Amino acid sequence: MSPYTEITAEIDNSPAGPQIAALFDFDGTIIAGYSVFSFLREQVRRGDLAPSEIVATVDAIARFGLGYSDYAALMALSAQSMKGLKEEDYLGVAQTIFERDIAKKIFPETRALIEAHMRKGHTVAIISSATPYQVEPCAKYLGIDIVACTTMEIDNGLFTGELGGPLCFGIGKVNAALDIAEAKDVDLANSYFYSDSTDDIELLEHVGKPRPLNPSSKLKEIAAARGWPVRSFRSRSSSSTVGWTRNIATKVSLVGSALAGLPIWALTGSKQEARNFSTSLFADVATAIAGLKLDVVGEKHLWAERPAVFIFNHQSDIDVLICSKLLRRNFSGVGKAEIKQMPFVGTAMEMAGVVLIDRANSKSAIAALDPLIERVKQDQISVVMAPEGTRTHSKKPKPFKKGAFHIAMQAGVPIIPIVIHNAMDVSPKGDTLYYPGTVEVEILAPINTSRWTVENLDKQVAKVEALYKKALDKSTKVA
Repeated sequence: MSPYTEITAEIDNSPAGPQIAALFDFDGTIIAGYSVFSFLREQVRRGDLAPSEIVATVDAIARFGLGYSDYAALMALSAQSMKGLKEEDYLGVAQTIFERDIAKKIFPETRALIEAHMRKGHTVAIISSATPYQVEPCAKYLGIDIVACTTMEIDNGLFTGELGGPLCFGIGKVNAALDIAEAKDVDLANSYFYSDSTDDIELLEHVGKPRPLNPSSKLKEIAAARGWPVRSFRSRSSSSTVGWTRNIATKVSLVGSALAGLPIWALTGSKQEARNFSTSLFADVATAIAGLKLDVVGEKHLWAERPAVFIFNHQSDIDVLICSKLLRRNFSGVGKAEIKQMPFVGTAMEMAGVVLIDRANSKSAIAALDPLIERVKQDQISVVMAPEGTRTHSKKPKPFKKGAFHIAMQAGVPIIPIVIHNAMDVSPKGDTLYYPGTVEVEILAPINTSRWTVENLDKQVAKVEALYKKALDKSTKVA
């Protein structure tokens, strides 16, 4: 069962079809906080703003927040601050800011609502007063094709310092919704709009299903008076100190668990039994500290055929903990060489039998994997690897590298795919915080590799990639 079943119940039980729209505000609704601050910090870092412009921009944001100035003045100042910059350069900056700052602020509950609407085939759109550079990278990540927002004027590839059209604010959002309704044949009387602010009251009143989300106190009062259902999400609003402590404590527990295995080694003479004890202890202690729970489908496949090469799609640094919790004993992992530089943690990982490879040197990386093949054959040890080689922001996996598949083929063992659906809810890429939550995991049936050859390996890898894409696409498949 999805951890968001209760949140999406209304949508899951609603009529299907593109005639129903699900319109979402951006700042405070899809993401926690305001994306403008991430862009302002980047402009300051790049030197795009003069000191006087920085002061003026901060003052304008503060005055708008306190109700002393209107949004048009704020956006006019923002447009002026970008005058002369190349839009092409800014598009790259926007993607960088999304990956570094904004992706981790996405409310997982809001994403679950978006995906629920997509499963119903509803017309999903973002209507935001922010600029395309703030909104569109996130929209692309969430699979949302329709975006209406405030634009900047471009001339010969340069920002002119003027707005590109009417503000997408207040009544401007209603006009944007009407345009979407006309273009997509949408019935706004049966459509949803999610927002956190009274700035959007016109559109909330215009749709048939207003849904205040993370509302301000003023919007909460209005919603109560009008009988609008309200939801407030706090999954991205927890104490940074607590979240950071969870992260550090889980890593410390790895060191403690490795040390706890030393007496087992001394008493039994078996390094593997010591590793098994340490791994199981780490999995149980660290998941409790992190507030991590697993909802596992296909658990029987974890034990159907061992040894095996287990592969997983890499969304988060907590994937290591997830795999430890699932596999528990008699397995070895592969990690990046940089882990060696982490005080205590690198040593603990090597004690646990993890092979650390230099991803920049393909020849040495391949050579480092050779002993693993012998361990699989002789010691019946399984291997767990992320074939993408690095983490991704998206549910769509990056192209798979072949190392894990070579190991399985040469050792004569099956590949067992572990599909991790939402680890980024607990530990988003780029964030140092851990958030309590439930991660959905799907274990696919073992894949026989006995007929694999070097000649058909590319084809076999492509088939496994297709299995992952199919499994990960299920969350947004139209019902």
